[in-house]
Amino acid sequence: MIQVMDKVAIVTGGAVGIGRATADQLLEAGAKVVLADLQEPEDKEDLAQGERTAFYQLDVSDPVQMQSLVEFTAERFGGLDIMVNNAGIVEWAPVQETSDEVWHRVINVNLSSVFYGTREASKLMSGNGGGSIVNITSIAGVVAFGGVAAYCASKGGVVQMTRAAAADLAPDIRVNAVAPGVIETAMTADKLQDDGFRSMVESATMLQRVGDVHDIAASVVYLASDAAKYVTGQVLPVDGGWTAQ
Repeated sequence: MIQVMDKVAIVTGGAVGIGRATADQLLEAGAKVVLADLQEPEDKEDLAQGERTAFYQLDVSDPVQMQSLVEFTAERFGGLDIMVNNAGIVEWAPVQETSDEVWHRVINVNLSSVFYGTREASKLMSGNGGGSIVNITSIAGVVAFGGVAAYCASKGGVVQMTRAAAADLAPDIRVNAVAPGVIETAMTADKLQDDGFRSMVESATMLQRVGDVHDIAASVVYLASDAAKYVTGQVLPVDGGWTAQ
């Protein structure tokens, strides 16, 4: 098993879904983890009392709150080694039906938060021996999907933000991204209940199944760890082969 023993990590959007699975796998691999989310996890009190866990409630689209998150982590665990910018939302609307409000909300949560998290985490990491930043983008950031214009734009921005940050922050800080395919989460639950949509996903995927949150979490832990110490500026598709066809 890949280890991140005694590393300090932040996972935004850590209360549920991919974020929670990632936080749990980082803990299993030996890290100390701050789960950051607007939504409170069901085990909030247990996390607060844990020696290697903490929960921090925030709006990731607010740069002041993101700065406070990093400061809290440094105070709680003495530093920061791993930043996972995972928080995200989706709004189903094609271009002509995307309101200004929807556009700004999706861009702020999905893209601006990645910039804020990368900026604030890297400041702390730079004075503390370096670290690893892993951003969660999507295959929708590299291939076209109809009906989610703002989401595609935001995730495409994360791809380029990852590459630009890797160039800026090397050699001490590695910056990579994971691009999930369609994953079974609360965010996709309604769509996946549609048999036609699920069948389309399965037929478009070489492995002929919808992804699981643990598939993504395992890839994040790899990129965060020293097993990927010669990897930076990369976007790893974890999509069952969707984008390989």
